Amino acid sequence: MPKKKKTTKKRGSRKRQSKQTPTSNINVETPGMIVELDGHPDLDIQSQAIPNVMPVMPVRGMVMFPGTIMPISVGRPASLKLLEESLASSKVIALFTQKDEEQEAPELDEIYSVGTAVMVLKLIRQPDESVQIIVHGLGRVTMDEVIRTDPYIVARMKPSEEKLASTSKAFAAAINQLKDQARELIELSPNAPDQAITVLMNIEDPSNLADFLVANLNLDVTQKQDLLEELDIAKRIRAVHRHVSMQLEIQKLQHKIQEDVQSSIGDTQRKFFLREQMKAIQRELGEEGEGEDFLIRLREQLLEADPPDAVMEEAQREFARLELIPPASPEYSVISNYLELIADLPWNKLSEDNLDLDRAQSILDRDHYGLDKVKRRLIEYLAVRKLNPGNRGPILCLVGPPGVGKTSLGQSIADALGRKFVRMSFGGIRDEAEIRGHRRTYIGAMPGRIIQELRRAGTKNPVMMLDELDKLGADFRGDPASALLEVLDPRQNDKFVDRYLDVPFDLSQVIFIATANYMGTVPGPLQDRMEVIEIPGYTDNDKLVIARKYLVPRQLKENGLTRTLCSWQATGIRKTIENYTREAGVRELERQIGSVCRGLAAKIAPLTPTRRKKTKYTVDAKQVRKVLGVEKFMREDDTKITTPGVALGLAYTTVGGEVLFIEATKYPGKGDFKLTGQLGDVMKESVSAALSVFKSRATDLGYDLEQLNKNDIHIHVPAGAIPKDGPSAGIAMFTAITSLLLNLTVKSALAMTGEITLRGKVLPIGGVKEKTLAAARAGIKTVILPEDNRRDLEDIDPQVRKKLTFHFASDVDQVLEYTLGKQRIKTALKKLKPKKQVKK
Repeated sequence: MPKKKKTTKKRGSRKRQSKQTPTSNINVETPGMIVELDGHPDLDIQSQAIPNVMPVMPVRGMVMFPGTIMPISVGRPASLKLLEESLASSKVIALFTQKDEEQEAPELDEIYSVGTAVMVLKLIRQPDESVQIIVHGLGRVTMDEVIRTDPYIVARMKPSEEKLASTSKAFAAAINQLKDQARELIELSPNAPDQAITVLMNIEDPSNLADFLVANLNLDVTQKQDLLEELDIAKRIRAVHRHVSMQLEIQKLQHKIQEDVQSSIGDTQRKFFLREQMKAIQRELGEEGEGEDFLIRLREQLLEADPPDAVMEEAQREFARLELIPPASPEYSVISNYLELIADLPWNKLSEDNLDLDRAQSILDRDHYGLDKVKRRLIEYLAVRKLNPGNRGPILCLVGPPGVGKTSLGQSIADALGRKFVRMSFGGIRDEAEIRGHRRTYIGAMPGRIIQELRRAGTKNPVMMLDELDKLGADFRGDPASALLEVLDPRQNDKFVDRYLDVPFDLSQVIFIATANYMGTVPGPLQDRMEVIEIPGYTDNDKLVIARKYLVPRQLKENGLTRTLCSWQATGIRKTIENYTREAGVRELERQIGSVCRGLAAKIAPLTPTRRKKTKYTVDAKQVRKVLGVEKFMREDDTKITTPGVALGLAYTTVGGEVLFIEATKYPGKGDFKLTGQLGDVMKESVSAALSVFKSRATDLGYDLEQLNKNDIHIHVPAGAIPKDGPSAGIAMFTAITSLLLNLTVKSALAMTGEITLRGKVLPIGGVKEKTLAAARAGIKTVILPEDNRRDLEDIDPQVRKKLTFHFASDVDQVLEYTLGKQRIKTALKKLKPKKQVKK
């Protein structure tokens, strides 16, 4: 049954109060014993008369009822005096409850007028000089007249006469129902002793039943005092009935809740016990504390990372799940890996920018030769960030052939800013999950490359190089280029959500720099999000300076040589550039320089230290030829044209500009033409357009078209293993066909580029810088460009402009004038005219 209210003794006062300590075993929460008066074996209490005059002991926090036995702690001096003087003559005293529990010495008006006469059964002295008495309630008494108040109250009492108006069947039924409810209440109480129900069922007197139940109900002092003062037994029974019914409903509800909770947490408790057993086994094995240490360390790392509130909320949710999962569970590693990722990400770690523009310029000049336009744009980019640090600048995309220093430019920018540098190569990536990550529901799921690289960098604002952007692929697993749209959009990437992380991460402070060899394969929407900076290839003079300043010292160091052992001459470097490499960048050049250095190292290594000091190799053109062998490229012979039907075109590829040979030949046939050399659809259309233009102008030229119907034309573009496409070889195709049919050779060391129309117009093309650079590299002396490309002349390197002679053409007539010459065409046409037969 509910616990009886107790009064707590305050600190600092050892002898202050009389306190009730319930002793009934029926009370389900407080140990003790409350025994019904009837049938007590040892004491003849029923025959004990209640005196008219009795000493009064005020008690607080309790109400004593007739028929009950209670232990009471006595500590106040007045109460101790009362016991000392009165118990010698009579064991009967009166207990009255005081209204205010805080009063140490209550007055008469602060004590209820109705109390209980009790017999003191036992007195026990405590070590702290207080006294504990055990009392038995005899009956209700009313204070009628106060005799004295010092040193304690003595009063004349008037017995309280109880009334029982009716003993009808209804009243008897109410008594039985009260007993049944009380018994059910005891049965629902988990700690109730077995004899409690026996005691209850043996009480026959209605008044004693009511007093017994109300003494053990969880009621406050005021409610119990009201029931003590109630002399009408029927009313008291009804009041107790109400309280018992209320307590029974509460107990039933608690019991139901307890059953539901036990059924719901039964499995959890079983797992808990198993985990405790596992801990005990781990303690025996000496492995105790590893899991707890990991969780403690992980929590500290999460707090130290200090992610945003929304992220921390998600992390705490997952951490709470992790604490309930045994370490052997597969889900334990999934959640722990996820939380470790959140703890490792640089949510608030930033590198401090160094925006000294002079220092940045010196670093760029130190690491790269030339590229003035590119360096100027990068300095402008840093200047804007210095004036407006919060500006979300454009995404830069460096476009150029391999080996021109695109990736190293990104490293130089990071060094200039004082930021971490991160490089991501996109070559061959076809899975969108490489960018956005995998969902955690999959086995082996991982975050995307961007989140992984930020985790490794340890800062929120690194310089991130997206290398080989044009090599991205797409298949059934998705399109990585489309996933990059959000990453490379400054307006959206502050809330980038990786599928594995599943919470927003701010990428707005990352400096993204993309690189590509060719923008034709990059999707349009992705190009729209970037500012393209073109990096052309190097001239021969640029390569000479780069080799002297960077490549030769690096290769000497890597091969264990010094300048005293190996001295490179300009003639040796030029020989390597002109006859052993043909590229826009300098990678192959460095490899060839390394080959020469290794060849010399093989000769120097066997020498003794003394002879080695006296040995010095001078690397000139002859030494390069001796080490590298036969020349791979002979520029003068490459550009010499000796056969009609051959023309030189200029092409722009992913590795820079290239000189394109176009060959045409004819043989007896039916007027068909054949194309070989892995030509794309656009280039095939250019051949058809060039042949149609020639046919449309044959009459003006004086060429007999009947000759075409008697011959087949075969057009071939060498390097047949390499696919070729594009419209810019149109005028070269036309020139080759015209040269073939007129039997004229094109001027040597002359190359051309331009798209042709059926009207004979020459349209502008792109990649002029790269094409002219390739022409100068191949030894070309004259270049024909479309008239509309005259404005691109300013962008061409001054050294290239000095080497080349430029002609600009707006139609094919001008092209023929520059390539074949008007007078040569007239002479050739006269030779082609059939001779008139002389009549005899």
